[in-house]
Amino acid sequence: MVMSERTIAAGEFKAKCLALLDEVAVTGRPIVVTKRGKPVARVVAMEPPPSLRGSVTYLVDEDTFIAPLDEPWKADPT
Repeated sequence: MVMSERTIAAGEFKAKCLALLDEVAVTGRPIVVTKRGKPVARVVAMEPPPSLRGSVTYLVDEDTFIAPLDEPWKADPT
């Protein structure tokens, strides 16, 4: 489904930028920004990033990964 683009002058876009960005994010409806009646930019909603679920591979045993070091150390630098 193609949504119609809203056209707005650059000066008005500058004054209402944050609200317009929120509107595009919520509605998905693009906005074309114009200067002197000529289109100069199109503001479109971003697609959500792909999920990273399942993308991590453990290269070591989990118990080894969090095992304590056999070296004494002091947390307080003073």
